[in-house]
Amino acid sequence: MKVPPILVYSVLRLLAFLVPLAIMWFFFPIMREYWWLTAIFAALIGVSLSVLFLRKPLSGASTDLYQRREASGATRQKTDAALDSDAEDAALDADAADTQPPRES
Repeated sequence: MKVPPILVYSVLRLLAFLVPLAIMWFFFPIMREYWWLTAIFAALIGVSLSVLFLRKPLSGASTDLYQRREASGATRQKTDAALDSDAEDAALDADAADTQPPRES
């Protein structure tokens, strides 16, 4: 079973935040008192780690999302185009039926 790339990227991003948070929380007692500062530092470290090391998982997740959006968008556009075409055909047929002169026998 293949794991979706967006799930891999999300888990790695969470780990990039939670691991520095845990290290600062347990090994630096002053950080327990300033929990909000610890969270800010952990977020900055997590963003830095993801920019440096998570380019490949981000690329895979982005590609997967793009392909899914294109697949659903193409289906929706075809459906919208078909509905639009049917409506135009019906309007032209109704207009043509109204404007034709009556036939004489």
